[in-house]
Amino acid sequence: MQRPFLQLFFLLSLVAVFTTGATTPHQGFSLFSIEDDKALGDQVAAQTDSTYRAKGQLLDRNSKNARAYQLLDGVVNRVLNSGQITYRKQFPWDVKIIKDDATQNAFATPGGHIYVFSGLIKYLDQEDQLAGVIGHEIAHADRRHSIKSLQKQYGVSFLLSIALGKNPGQLAQIAAGLGQLKFSRDYEREADAYSVAYLKATNYYSCDGTAGFFIKAEKAGQSNPPEFLSTHPNPGSRIANIQAKAKQLGCTGRTSSNANLTELKKLL
Repeated sequence: MQRPFLQLFFLLSLVAVFTTGATTPHQGFSLFSIEDDKALGDQVAAQTDSTYRAKGQLLDRNSKNARAYQLLDGVVNRVLNSGQITYRKQFPWDVKIIKDDATQNAFATPGGHIYVFSGLIKYLDQEDQLAGVIGHEIAHADRRHSIKSLQKQYGVSFLLSIALGKNPGQLAQIAAGLGQLKFSRDYEREADAYSVAYLKATNYYSCDGTAGFFIKAEKAGQSNPPEFLSTHPNPGSRIANIQAKAKQLGCTGRTSSNANLTELKKLL
C-alpha cells in the first residue's frame, strides 16, 4: 500500500528539483543522462543527414571530399584534444560539411555531432576564427545546453513523460529540430568563454578567434549578417568579453598559418 505514495513523492520531488534548476539555466539540472544526450544527438544527426543529403548538400566522407575533411578535422581535433572537453570520450564528435555557400552557420547537436556550412568557411579570413566558432559549438554540446534548454522550454511534465517512454513520437519530433535550437544569452556567454579556454589549451590558436568572427560580422553591418547571428543571439558586449577573457588567460597574439583554411576554401 505504500508504493503509490512513494512513487508520488518521488515524482513531486523531481518536479521541485527540476523547477528550481530551470530558474538558473546556465546551472540548470538536467533530467537526461549522458546516454540520453547521445540518443537524442543520433536522432538529430540522422534527420539532418537525411534532409541535406536529399538536397544534394551533404558532403559525404568519400575519396572526393577526403582532403577537405582532413583539413577541417585538423581544426576540430586541435580543439577536441585540448584536454578541456568534459565528454571528449563519451560523445562521437563527428563533423560534417553542408555545401551551402549562401549560409554562414554552424551548429552542434546534443551528443557532439557538428555541422559546418561551406558558406561559413568561405566567409572567414583566419583559421583562428574557424577554430573559435567550432569551439563555441563544441561548448554548446559539451555544456549540455540543448538538454537544459529543452527542460526550460517544454516543462517538467513533458520531459517526465518522455523519460517514462510514453511519447516516443514527440521525442523524435523535438530531436529533429534541435540542430537549429536558439540558445539563451547566458548560454551564449558561457559558450564564448569556453571557446576562449579551449583555444588557449591548444597552444596553437589565438584564443580570441571567436571575437575575430564577430568583428568581421559587425563590420559587414546589418544589411546581410551571417545566419550564425540569428541562431546565436548577441548577449551584449560580446567582442569585449571575449577579448577580456583572452587577455586574462594571456593567449592573444598567436599567429597560426592560414594555408589550410585557404586550401579548404578552394576545395569547397
